[in-house]
Amino acid sequence: MSTLFWKTVKLSPVLLFASLFLASGASAAESNSDQTAEGWSTAAMNLDAEPAASISSTLNDGATLSEPIPATDTSQPAVTVSPRFELADSTFPEPVPAAGTTSVESNQEVLQQIQRYGNEGSTSLDQVTSVGQLRDVSPGDWAFEALRSLVERYGCIAGYPDGTYRGNRALTRYEFAAGLNACLNQIERLIGTGGFDETELETLRRLIQEFEAELATLGARVDNLEGRVAFLEDNQFSTTTKLRGEVIFGLADTFGDTIDGGDDDTNTVLGDRVRLNFETSFTGRDRLRTRLEAINMAEFNSGVTGTNMTRLGFDGEEENDIAIDELWYRFPLGDNLLVQIDAANGEFQDTIIDVVNPFFDSSGSGSISRFGRFNPIYRTGSGAGGTLTYGLGNVLELSASYFADEGADPGEDRGLFNGTYAALGQITFKPTENITVAGTYVRSYYRGKDFNDDEGNVNITGTTGSLLARRPFTNDVATSADSFGIQANATLGRFSVGGWVGYQDAEAKSGANEGSDADIWNWAVNLALLDLGGEGNKLGVVFGMPPKVTDNDIGGREDDDTSYHLEAFYRYQLTDNIAITPGAFVIFNPEHNDGNDDIWVGTIRTVFSF
Repeated sequence: MSTLFWKTVKLSPVLLFASLFLASGASAAESNSDQTAEGWSTAAMNLDAEPAASISSTLNDGATLSEPIPATDTSQPAVTVSPRFELADSTFPEPVPAAGTTSVESNQEVLQQIQRYGNEGSTSLDQVTSVGQLRDVSPGDWAFEALRSLVERYGCIAGYPDGTYRGNRALTRYEFAAGLNACLNQIERLIGTGGFDETELETLRRLIQEFEAELATLGARVDNLEGRVAFLEDNQFSTTTKLRGEVIFGLADTFGDTIDGGDDDTNTVLGDRVRLNFETSFTGRDRLRTRLEAINMAEFNSGVTGTNMTRLGFDGEEENDIAIDELWYRFPLGDNLLVQIDAANGEFQDTIIDVVNPFFDSSGSGSISRFGRFNPIYRTGSGAGGTLTYGLGNVLELSASYFADEGADPGEDRGLFNGTYAALGQITFKPTENITVAGTYVRSYYRGKDFNDDEGNVNITGTTGSLLARRPFTNDVATSADSFGIQANATLGRFSVGGWVGYQDAEAKSGANEGSDADIWNWAVNLALLDLGGEGNKLGVVFGMPPKVTDNDIGGREDDDTSYHLEAFYRYQLTDNIAITPGAFVIFNPEHNDGNDDIWVGTIRTVFSF
């Protein structure tokens, strides 16, 4: 037999498999092109990886309670409590490949392929003798006849141990080797028994010539992939940690007289806020967040305009000193319970609790004002503590949370249980995937001012609303509060409507007026038009009443009139990683006093995320 004949025989199985799997591979690639196989890998990490979990609830900063838990092995069962992994104030969208690149070319896709090969390489394949043994292959499939021929004529098709062929997924090199070996064995047997005729040999020769260029291309792509994999493994940031960042440039000013009747002397300011989140997973289903923050964005508070109603949602005057702004660890217990432990600066809205204001709660992509982000009762507590969320399918979530303002201080009237604290309970109901309603209760206590504390810590409304709403019995008096809130949101296509009502019953716990009560109310409604003028854009409108003392047992400490908050902003998604949001809001009758002139606040917020 000639040398040409033997070369043809040796190459023929390659061509047979290449022609078959090129077709099935193209089909698999097409069906999977819009999917993201996300996961944490112990050998390499995909920055975009986070397989979906099952409970859904829109979360702070655009994240949802259904936001996935990273998993080392994406084949493991999904956690049925859909835990929230992107918390308020994070606003860190998943990175998107730069223009001109494709998902196959991205480093993340390369790492995904590595992980799939590693997971699937150990899967054994069983030889089949009839196409009927493959339970996921039916006579209506476009490649049925080709499969039947390869099985019954050449006997070189292998299936998985569970009796499936999995024809709509990509072929791994392990699977190719198994199939190639099966075909070589069969061809050797056919040659030895005279099973090949001249017509079949001529067909093989034509296949060699027809697919010569494709085979060379595939070989080059494999070599290129191996080189890139080696580079990524040598230069990866970490096998367990991914870095996400957000930078805000804020241009802002106020307009109108101050509440004492003086001229507005504020000048236009340019400030910034920088956040770096280090997200670490140890088991593939947990997350440790360490956030570094530097901020220097003017606070238009009572010291500037005479009221805290004019504060921006992303302000802070720390002169860009770097500090740990968040430090928490989150993990699932079983299939339905998610736990988060906060060691520093925790707040209710920064946990797995849904504040039910998905398009306004983010300080980077939502409302430009502090009040417009969510119900102020979520601001009643902060510090060290923890949160539990239990999910019942995708319809109901039960949440409980506790924070101690001075939980790391062992001093008198301090610590985790003996000082200022706030305990929250919430029921979140989702009758459909587009409608969410939540009922919230918070019990909070503020120890008041002592000889070691010149300012005290009574802050019932989280620095929103009037001064009387924040401290209805002065700052010297220990104060407790029972806070109740109802929040709702409905999203219909590109239109969203939502809002809340909050009521707080405050009680003086010390001083001459111990036992006195005060009632504090607030409410807001909001509208959002999504993708207006382009994908990722958003027009938002907020109208409401900041916290107001409507009744107080202590005379002279009630808000006589009513302030209104009206806000509008437009978020323009300039690129995948840059968004510009011009916006303005006006406070009518600041400090709930119709004798005060209206105050306007304007800003342009530019956000860089990576």
